[in-house]
Amino acid sequence: MPALTLREVLALDLVLAARPELLAGEDALDRPVRWVHSSEVYEGANFLDGGELLLTNGFGLTDAAEEVRRRYVRELTARGAAGLAVEVGRALPAMPAEVTDEARRLGLPLLALHRVVPFVRITEAANRAIVARGLSGRSAGRPRGDDHTAALLADLADRAALNQPEVDARAALAGFRPGPGARLIGVSVHGPRETGAVDRAVRLLGGAAVLRAAFPGDVLALLALPADSRGTAGGPGAGDPVRTVQEAFRTAAAPGITVAVGHAVDAGAGWLHWSETLRAARASLELALTVPPAEPGPAKGPLVTSARALALERELTRGGIAANRDRLAALVQGTLGALLAWEAARGSDLVRTLEVHLRHGCSPTRTAALLHIGRQSLYQRLERIESLLGLEIDDPDLLGELLTAACAHRVVRGTGAARSPGLRTVA
Repeated sequence: MPALTLREVLALDLVLAARPELLAGEDALDRPVRWVHSSEVYEGANFLDGGELLLTNGFGLTDAAEEVRRRYVRELTARGAAGLAVEVGRALPAMPAEVTDEARRLGLPLLALHRVVPFVRITEAANRAIVARGLSGRSAGRPRGDDHTAALLADLADRAALNQPEVDARAALAGFRPGPGARLIGVSVHGPRETGAVDRAVRLLGGAAVLRAAFPGDVLALLALPADSRGTAGGPGAGDPVRTVQEAFRTAAAPGITVAVGHAVDAGAGWLHWSETLRAARASLELALTVPPAEPGPAKGPLVTSARALALERELTRGGIAANRDRLAALVQGTLGALLAWEAARGSDLVRTLEVHLRHGCSPTRTAALLHIGRQSLYQRLERIESLLGLEIDDPDLLGELLTAACAHRVVRGTGAARSPGLRTVA
């Protein structure tokens, strides 16, 4: 994102209100400032990524030894800090001479702030200006608001190098301010490249905040459900944020649309969790479009799934389907080879029957209903499966192995299916 120069940051009204005095680094005022941080930590600068202007109140410098002060300046310089601004006059009567000397020697811009202005106000003003500069440097062919939202969602989904203050400022600029206790859920939608389905689902959810934008291959959204929100979608599991969002999309999305919902994460847990739910939604959407479903889908309406429903598929394909194909094929053959040979000779549906049965707690009633067959027909299939495999399929020690192999069979079988053009894989 294009940055402001240090000279431009120093010209901001709230920075000028602190009466900054430049003590070192006069030749570096045109270096870019990627972000503005405040900190009282002096043990090191390892939390910096480079390009930051660091604000500090000077408490940690008051009683520090001369070498500690010099080392602090050296560490900031080594981490690529754009500059150091120190409040003087309260905790620190004057800038220590060794700090100024080391900053001059290394060419690090050093500022003394002679008037107290809350750092939170300075950082907010400066970082908003940096974000605005970033927007002005993007493509002029798209609306600024949409472009900013899309850029933020893309950075989160791609797990770009971000920090929490930057994410908070960019989200606030887009009008996305999750309240205390809010639950965030990523959503990826495949179908027409418009956000109407997301907007309709948000209305059903009543009070949910949202970031959403259209990308090649999918529409990506980050929803914030207020604490204890049930929305107006109702339905089973309305107290479960993931199920609540799924029910809203089952009502809001048109037939033929595929929707994948990520995990629910706490809004205050940090941007990496925001990223994770978006990435889980996108990875789940790709699987939903690529791998045949475990059981029959709805005859009408959209296909709405979730990262939790595809948890086994995601684990089996971690690192990509192609990279795991041979391993999964060997697993399938070693575990279910007898069933596959029977199916090849007689055209039966034993592997699918086995997976549906295992996924639904080995309930004959539920399995028969989902497969649209009678219970007697189901019992015959189950007996055949046990005979061919030489084991009892309701043995607890075998459930994990059999279900994993059946799921792997669908993954391998679906790898030849056409993928959605333009949908980006999230590893």
